[in-house]
Amino acid sequence: MKYPPAAILPILLLCLSASQAVIGGDVDRMKFWESDQARKGANYMNAVPEAQWFADARELGIEWVRLAYDKWSSRERDFLMGSADNYTSLVQEDLDLLMKVLDWAHQHGMKVVVTPLSLPGNRWSQNNDDQNDLRLWNDKAYWNQAAQFWGALAGKLKNHPAVYGYNLINEPTPEMGTGLAEHGPADRYATWYENYKGTSHDLPAFYEKVVAAIRGADTETPIMLDAGWYAQPDAFTHWPRMTDSRILYSFHMYEPYAFTSAGNFRKEANLSYPGIIPFAGESAEWNKDRIEAYLQPFLKWAADRDIPANRLVCGEFGCYRRNTGCDQYLSDVISVLNSHKLHWAFYSFREDEWDGYDYEIGTGGLGWKYWQAKEEGKNPSPPRQNNPLFDVIRREFQK
Repeated sequence: MKYPPAAILPILLLCLSASQAVIGGDVDRMKFWESDQARKGANYMNAVPEAQWFADARELGIEWVRLAYDKWSSRERDFLMGSADNYTSLVQEDLDLLMKVLDWAHQHGMKVVVTPLSLPGNRWSQNNDDQNDLRLWNDKAYWNQAAQFWGALAGKLKNHPAVYGYNLINEPTPEMGTGLAEHGPADRYATWYENYKGTSHDLPAFYEKVVAAIRGADTETPIMLDAGWYAQPDAFTHWPRMTDSRILYSFHMYEPYAFTSAGNFRKEANLSYPGIIPFAGESAEWNKDRIEAYLQPFLKWAADRDIPANRLVCGEFGCYRRNTGCDQYLSDVISVLNSHKLHWAFYSFREDEWDGYDYEIGTGGLGWKYWQAKEEGKNPSPPRQNNPLFDVIRREFQK
């Protein structure tokens, strides 16, 4: 992307200042998604927000981003909501920072889907001493707090021109602790849901409640919903179609996790792709055809409910960059998603805390000097450059 001369850039950015811009009825953000063109984006879950990230992402060609703020510093226990233990109101200082970051996104023409990693009663495990917090899925009192939180947040964000979606919670796990296997045949969800429908584990009902709260403040902004069990595509297969007309259905793709995870490399499991990889209690050949087959129950569910492809999103996919065959895995996942014209966002672009999914680094190690600097409290930039692994991503944005 070519940027204007430096002399006029400050004036241009001032004119684009998102804090004062208002989206009216003449801008329908749903039309961005309701297109024959699959929207290709990235995930932004950095610990320190920086304006340069949005400039670099736009330079690559990224057009939308799932933005999570939960790693950002706050004077309160939990960024923006104050406390996941007892939400009462938005933290103004944190809201101001979020608005500033959204301004940066708008200045670079980026569409943002705001994506909390935590909600009341459901603190993100990495902010919770690596402990799962399941209170939201065990006590409907937290449903009320979550609805209150989102209603308040939507009221503040609804006119911001960078905001093109609300992703209500990242990777919910209402099934955890109920006896339902995390992996297995898609039809296992039907029986499970019959037993838990109407309870605090009923994810569609939870979403209906929160969506209603949002619509009380904002009738227009699209709403993105992750499936259960960490946003597995199969976890949609027991859902009805949601009643709101501006819904996007999102899943994540890291399967088979035994291959894609960092543990494959660190524990020297030596699993490569394509190849024989364990999944759901059995080992089988994983390749492009298997990825296609894995997504079929979800795609059939959508077709059976007349949900068009432009309402379907792969909100995250990725692979630990040092695993053998990561480039082919990413290529195959992208190829399958593109063949069905699904929107997608890869994980991740220039993350500032962990190099594992930063494909610009390539497949090699970072060297002892890099890690020594890290131990000294410095924040060195890893050596990023075009390479065969990153080319898989880059070519999708620069065709």
